[in-house]
Amino acid sequence: MNPDSLLAPVEAQLAAYNAQDVDAFVACFAEDVVIEDGAGTIISTGRAVMRENYARMFAAHPLNRAEIVHRIVQGRYIVDHERITGRTPEPYFAVAIYRVEEGLIHHVRFLR
Repeated sequence: MNPDSLLAPVEAQLAAYNAQDVDAFVACFAEDVVIEDGAGTIISTGRAVMRENYARMFAAHPLNRAEIVHRIVQGRYIVDHERITGRTPEPYFAVAIYRVEEGLIHHVRFLR
């Protein structure tokens, strides 16, 4: 897989996340996207639920932003170490593992 096409939806969702553009954000994900926590517990399934969750979070935290500290590309996976600001009094770090297929993000696992 071409690294640029693999990175395109991950880069686009990061830009939309930081702009708090929920429509552009969810457009980067497959209709049946699965989001899990670090233990593999499903947080949400599907773009519609994702839209509701992120619209609520963007409204509650208008200064929320993510900055990539480090990125690893391995096969169809992008692993981003992120610094998150604007949601809690102090910045915190998280890891997002994205699986990209056919130009969309199909699976995400968040480690925090």
